[in-house]
Amino acid sequence: MSVNHNHRGPLSGGNAQDGFLDCPTGLVEHYFADGIFRWSDGLYRIYGYERGEVVPSMEMVMPHIEPEDRPRVLAYWERVASRGGPSSLYLSIRDKKNRQHKLLYSADYIMDGNVPVGVWGVVVDLTKSIHTDRHRLANESVAAASRTRAVIEQAKGILMGRTGVSAEDAFELMSKLSSETNRKVAVLAKDIVAGATDVQR
Repeated sequence: MSVNHNHRGPLSGGNAQDGFLDCPTGLVEHYFADGIFRWSDGLYRIYGYERGEVVPSMEMVMPHIEPEDRPRVLAYWERVASRGGPSSLYLSIRDKKNRQHKLLYSADYIMDGNVPVGVWGVVVDLTKSIHTDRHRLANESVAAASRTRAVIEQAKGILMGRTGVSAEDAFELMSKLSSETNRKVAVLAKDIVAGATDVQR
C-alpha cells in the first residue's frame, strides 16, 4: 500500500518543533480502518504527557479542550473525516497541569492512491508566540502612552504659563478644542508644544 501524506518521518521519531522553539509542534495520524490515533512525541508534550502515559482518542482529548471550543472541534473533525482538507482550526486546550495552550490544528486526508484511508494533522502550539507578541505590543502601548502623556503635560504647562489658568482648566480647554475641531487631545497638545517651540526660536 502506497500511502501519501505530506509530513516527514515517523510519528515516534524526530521532533518537528526543533526549529521552532516558540511554537512547539506535534503530528497526529488517524486511519479509518483501525480508528486508532497515533501521536508524535511533540503532541504528547503539548498535552503534558509522555508516550505510553495515555492512549490518544477523542474521548481522552475532549476534556482537555476548553468547553466553548468542543462543539467546533467535533464539527471540524467530522468535516475533515468526511471531506478532507486542507482545513485549519484555532482552539484552546488545558494540559495535564491545567495550563492553557492556544493551538492551530491543520488537517488533510491520508491518501492511498486516490482513496482516502485516514486523516493526518499538524498541531502548532502558538501560546508562547502569542504571549511574546502581546508582551511586545503591551510594552509599545505603554511607551506610546507615556510619550502622549508627556506631550499633554507640556501643552498644559504652556497654556498655564500663558493664560494663568489651572492645570485642570488647561486640560479642559484642550478637551473642548478637541471636541470642536474633531482632533485628538494628543494631536492638539503636539501642535501647542510645536507652536511654543517655534515662538521661542
